[in-house]
Amino acid sequence: MKTHALWAIMVIILFGTSTWAQGIRKPVCAGSWYDGRKDVLSQQLDLFLEQAKGQSVPNERIVALIAPHAGYVYSGPVAAHAYRLVQGQDYESVIIVGTSHHHAFRGCSIYLQGGYETPLGIAEIDEKLATKIAESTGFKYHANAHKEEHSVEMQVPFIQKTLPKAKIVPIIMGSPSKKTVFALAQAFTEVLHDKKVLIVASTDLSHFFSKQKANRVDSETTDLIQKLDTDEIMKKMGRNENIMCGGGPVSSVLLYAKNSGNARVEILKYMDSSHAGGPESRVVGYVAAAVYADGPVPLFSLNGQEKEELLRIAHSALKMYVLENQVYTPLTDNPKLISKKGAFVTLKKEGRLRGCIGFIEPVLPLNQTIVQAAIYAASRDVRFEPVQPSELKDVEVEISVLTPLRKISNPREVKVGQHGLVIEKGDQKGLLLPQVPVENHWSQRTFLEQTCVKAGLSRDAWRTGATIYVFEAIVFH
Repeated sequence: MKTHALWAIMVIILFGTSTWAQGIRKPVCAGSWYDGRKDVLSQQLDLFLEQAKGQSVPNERIVALIAPHAGYVYSGPVAAHAYRLVQGQDYESVIIVGTSHHHAFRGCSIYLQGGYETPLGIAEIDEKLATKIAESTGFKYHANAHKEEHSVEMQVPFIQKTLPKAKIVPIIMGSPSKKTVFALAQAFTEVLHDKKVLIVASTDLSHFFSKQKANRVDSETTDLIQKLDTDEIMKKMGRNENIMCGGGPVSSVLLYAKNSGNARVEILKYMDSSHAGGPESRVVGYVAAAVYADGPVPLFSLNGQEKEELLRIAHSALKMYVLENQVYTPLTDNPKLISKKGAFVTLKKEGRLRGCIGFIEPVLPLNQTIVQAAIYAASRDVRFEPVQPSELKDVEVEISVLTPLRKISNPREVKVGQHGLVIEKGDQKGLLLPQVPVENHWSQRTFLEQTCVKAGLSRDAWRTGATIYVFEAIVFH
């Protein structure tokens, strides 16, 4: 793959620069949902936090909070129980995941640049972190999603008060589909490893039931949250049950916590709007919770059934394209198979290579990556003629699911049998999968030389200025 054109097949550009400038988002709730005067607001938050001091601060790692977003007279005392636990800690950034109440759209809207203004000042956006999450998910910025939305804004003053040095990443979720929830959780897992980042899932509980019914429904919901039962939460959301408005953000946070290892949830405080004088005939429920996880982020893996499913998808895509010139559409709810991963599909016939193309960067869900790679391996590998219908019965499929590229400075780090290689210099790049040197009984040096040859470079370019990347792969057939 030494030509620039063929390399371009493996890269998909997701973002245009015109969508990335947001600036300072002005407050829309100040003076109504919370006090618009700096001194008064600061004193009110101090009072809420002081009243929440009865709880002990645990030694465990808090990865996320769940906090309400109603007017502070109603939800402030509850939210304070969550923020009190993290006050003064060393989080560098806070990701706030709210839900869209005013603007319908798919996916999430990520505020990428600038800041959120409140009477306490401007909370600066962590632009690098926001960009990484956007790149991982493919989610962009929708101006209308942030324009009037309160679910994120109501969290910002609490963050400014308790974590004054932290930057923020505001994310507003539109339709809370499984695909969106899983994509966001997977992005958190991939991007936040070893980072001092807190996530806040913004949600109120049931809306406008009688106090008796609301307390019963909210008790069932908080029980699901405490059990990290995302399956049941998402089922209830899919049935449009009135359990909470931020079920999508909460589910993403809980999935991320489970991915992080040894996850548990502590319910800190529950109240409803009647405590502040609201009518008992129509109450809204509020909960504060802390989400803990103290284990390492597990490495991505695939079990036997998941590997079989990906092979089935590859064979189906290959057959449909070669016979009908149609693109196969894979359907699955398995979060691993819809997480974004780079992957290659290798075709062999009678033990000999018949085509191999893939995507290095994790730009598509894995199942879709496999479909595209299978089609390209059969039709666009310039080393071979397109696969013909008569060959299908003899073509074997091998799949390689890749880890992200890691740049190395010392070629001695390359491990034959473990690493794949990418070597580039200027606009010339070459890639060889981990199994290639093993199949050809190459030494480390030969592996480096042959990757240079694949890039159209001199054999010793790996020693004379070329950039070397390694990656690993789950290989199966």
